[in-house]
Amino acid sequence: MKKLIFLIFSFFLIFGCSSTKNIIENSFSTEEIKLIMSADSITPMRVYKINNVKDSLLLRTKSTFIKSNPNDDILQTFVKRLYATVRDSISMGVGIAAPQVGVLKNIIWVQRFDKENFPFEVYLNPKITKYSKKKQTCKEGCLSIPNRTDTLNNRAYAILIEYDTMQGEHKTEMIEDFTSVIFQHEIDHLNGILYLDHLQKEISGAKTKRI
Repeated sequence: MKKLIFLIFSFFLIFGCSSTKNIIENSFSTEEIKLIMSADSITPMRVYKINNVKDSLLLRTKSTFIKSNPNDDILQTFVKRLYATVRDSISMGVGIAAPQVGVLKNIIWVQRFDKENFPFEVYLNPKITKYSKKKQTCKEGCLSIPNRTDTLNNRAYAILIEYDTMQGEHKTEMIEDFTSVIFQHEIDHLNGILYLDHLQKEISGAKTKRI
């Protein structure tokens, strides 16, 4: 009987710890909550820049999974503030990722140039599952890299992505042309990668070929 009670207690202890761990992993940190809730949902957030040492370290850190929950007020506020940031007159970007405002969660906004009226759409936990062999040349800039644009030649022309919606749906979609570049750029941010890293690889590859 004692053994049975012990086993039951151990099961609930393990299950309880596992559940708590999942909750922690899926939620914003205390610092992130303070940052998100420091203003109302229409107020843009500060964009982190690579010329600031502390900002640069965060921009080089991988983001984590976020559970989509329409009833999560903090998530709703953050998504709106992230949108306000990318549409702010100072920024006016075509995409933005959560790490760019100091929040290490897998959330991005992308302007869909492949859709009528070029709408902005939000994506949770986006992941590229396939890249086309065909490449495209495109000029890129970044809100986190001030006063600079560069031409990259190694972005895939088409990508297959998976993502979660704010309503909790899981979707798969094929993206092509310039819009796929935006997705690749923003998803890179979630992995602590900047477009300059791709540029450096191109430069290194060109030098190797010349040698």
